[in-house]
Amino acid sequence: MHVYPIAVAAVWGTAAGLVLPRAAHRLAVGPEEAWRIGGPEGEPYPAGVPGWLGPVRSTQWAAGRWYALLTAALCAALAGRLGARPELAVWLLLVPLAVLLARVDLAVLRLPDVLTLPAAAGTAALLGAAALAPGHAGSWPRALLGGLALGLLYLVLHLVNPGGMGFGDVKLAPTAGLVLGWYGWDTLLAGTFTAFLLGAVTGLALLAARRAERGTPLPFGPFMLAGALAGVLLLP
Repeated sequence: MHVYPIAVAAVWGTAAGLVLPRAAHRLAVGPEEAWRIGGPEGEPYPAGVPGWLGPVRSTQWAAGRWYALLTAALCAALAGRLGARPELAVWLLLVPLAVLLARVDLAVLRLPDVLTLPAAAGTAALLGAAALAPGHAGSWPRALLGGLALGLLYLVLHLVNPGGMGFGDVKLAPTAGLVLGWYGWDTLLAGTFTAFLLGAVTGLALLAARRAERGTPLPFGPFMLAGALAGVLLLP
């Protein structure tokens, strides 16, 4: 067992999770709305980076300990699965961002460009650096092709059915494709299938429980992210 990488990853995940609530609250607004500049109780947020990182005074948004537990668990799981490979650093940076994206999408059915576009560019660049380090277990050219392929797939789905696949999902797809493509085409297919399977099962469960109707929009970003995570954790 990779004890030291797991411990370091868990500490990182805990620290990162504790500062997510404020960003989640500020970003969880409609497409035509400006980012929030104050907390739920009217308190103003500081200017600059401190205004985006930290807790909020609200029972709905202030569950920093739950963010921390989730990010710590995910980071530790990745470290336990992969060990101290160079690409682990990339995944550890992506986990808090993925949790933030999922939280915002669940809240307002939106994946903000301010997160999805830098995520794709940053992941591509960081994987390029990881490919130069000894001990990596993936392919950077294949990751780039995977990101392109998955982005095109989601773009086609969006064009065919804009109501069923949002453009934010299209912008998130290259990041998921980069992560999965790094390890192989089989991993890309498995992670993508898992995302759609999770989405279908959740939709059917909500219909059966009468919590949703046919045509009710569902946030698909969390399923995409879960599929990418599953693809990495279940590597052969």
